[in-house]
Amino acid sequence: MTDFLSSLAAAPRLLARANLRPVQSDRFQPTGFPDLGPANYTLPDGTEMILVESAQSMANRAETVCWDDAAGKLVADLDGLPYVHVQIMDGNDEVATTSSVLEAHRLNSPYVLQGAVGGRTFEEAFLERAAFKKGCPVDRGRFLAAVFHYDPASLLHGLFMSNVEDGRMRLPRVMSSFIEARNVRPAHSGGVKNDRVNASGDTEAGFGNVPFARTEFTAESITCFLNVDLRQLRSFGLPAECTRLLQVLALYKFRRMLRDGLRLRTACDLEVKDVLVEAPAGFETPDLPTLEREVAIAIGACPKHFADPAVTKVAFQTTTESSKASRKAAKEKKEKEKKS
Repeated sequence: MTDFLSSLAAAPRLLARANLRPVQSDRFQPTGFPDLGPANYTLPDGTEMILVESAQSMANRAETVCWDDAAGKLVADLDGLPYVHVQIMDGNDEVATTSSVLEAHRLNSPYVLQGAVGGRTFEEAFLERAAFKKGCPVDRGRFLAAVFHYDPASLLHGLFMSNVEDGRMRLPRVMSSFIEARNVRPAHSGGVKNDRVNASGDTEAGFGNVPFARTEFTAESITCFLNVDLRQLRSFGLPAECTRLLQVLALYKFRRMLRDGLRLRTACDLEVKDVLVEAPAGFETPDLPTLEREVAIAIGACPKHFADPAVTKVAFQTTTESSKASRKAAKEKKEKEKKS
């Protein structure tokens, strides 16, 4: 095994950046937020900036690029890495699936926690492995080992188990990433949704021609940042092989995201110009083929710390709450019933 991680042994953090550009033209569409729109901000020197993708979204994207949608499991490179697979059941029928990899709150997802495994809920199994006791401090070592046992990636992306007991089991992100653009300028455009049957129809009901405005941006530079808190990772006190796996996995996820996960939106398709390491000095991020080999080796060194089998399968029975229609759908249904 190559010793490419040796320069990280005493470093407080790994800082890297990837310089990006749109694959076509110079325009891009940043993320938008309800009641806010694009996240513009101005530096003290007057430079206009924009947040292209948030840390929360990038954490989810780092998980998504590791998932094989067609096969419904982790990509082949990560074979053997633990996670929780959820069968969503309606009686005896499986109606859908999800997993701790795909769920926004990972192991804290109600579909995971309330799923049945071995005659009890996953929450009960997790609390037993974590040695959690009401009215007592969280046994941090047992808690961390339990998370690693069921889903090691949750240790990288952060975990707040607010749905479990009194919500005291939580971890900040070890691996953070975001994308921002510098010296931005708006690029305004627009369009119209045409109704070929009745151009002046009721637009609130979905009919008629509907013109719309669109704002994209250009920028002097677009940068994806990576921050791996190595000090926090070491503070977990995990066995050396587990710490190594998490370090390699963080680098693998970053490189894979740069290759496969930069089509953020239809009008925001980016590519990498170069990757630079800012700290520690002298460290270089290996290329993806190297990390594909290394992550497989690192996974192969940790089975005794993993769940057996590595993929924990739970069955979640649909409930009134979990299958309730959206408020909009419920309102429309109510109004329809009134008219009838």
